[in-house]
Amino acid sequence: MEKDIVLLLAGFIVGAMNAIAGGGMLVGFPIMIALGIPPLIANATSYTVTLPGQLASSFGYASYVRRIPKRFALLLIPTTLGAVAGSLTLRHTPAQDFANIIPMLVLFGVVLFALQPVLHIQVHNHLKGRRKTWLPLLGIGIAILPIGFYGGYFGAGYGFLMLAFLGLTSLQDTHLMNSMKNIAAIFVSAAAILCLHGTGLIDWHVGFVMAAGAVAGGFLGARGAQKVSNHWLRVGIITIGLAAAVTLGLRQY
Repeated sequence: MEKDIVLLLAGFIVGAMNAIAGGGMLVGFPIMIALGIPPLIANATSYTVTLPGQLASSFGYASYVRRIPKRFALLLIPTTLGAVAGSLTLRHTPAQDFANIIPMLVLFGVVLFALQPVLHIQVHNHLKGRRKTWLPLLGIGIAILPIGFYGGYFGAGYGFLMLAFLGLTSLQDTHLMNSMKNIAAIFVSAAAILCLHGTGLIDWHVGFVMAAGAVAGGFLGARGAQKVSNHWLRVGIITIGLAAAVTLGLRQY
């Protein structure tokens, strides 16, 4: 009973963090490990936690979701394909192998997101006045494949990488980027669950308990984030990301 209460609270934190900035499983994953859940099972189970939470946060961001340009839906195709490839690779990879590279991947995403305003200006100045073609869209689709792969391989920190990527697109509002990130995370989690279902890697009891907390955390986190200015939300995202990278790095090394 005590274990389920801890899992429920952990799920709430995961859902809230994922709704606001991503990286919720950087908290949820260590808690699951501390409770005696094997790393690979904890990782696979995490997708059953994040999916309901992301669905709830998308409802919380409903007004922003409707404002996302329709063309961004095309990005869900390569994102999902990358997630499928990542999840299939996960089935044959020891937990320690992918855990070792997480700190650097998260830190890389946070740095990109921190530099996003500068990169955004440089990219748009470079493209200004050029005739629009399908090449940029194709390039964006190819670039997002490894991000989807990372999300399907180990979802912790995926939100930071996705936010950093979206910062280089025409989306300029942090809340719109958060909304698109949440939608993409739904597809990544769903793809991972489908690929890992039947492998015995998913602990459904743990997943359902944490998912219940993630639903509440995801909805409330999305609603609360909209009351924060873009500047302070960006500061919060960078702070959470740096803290997560350092904490996970110390834990691994």
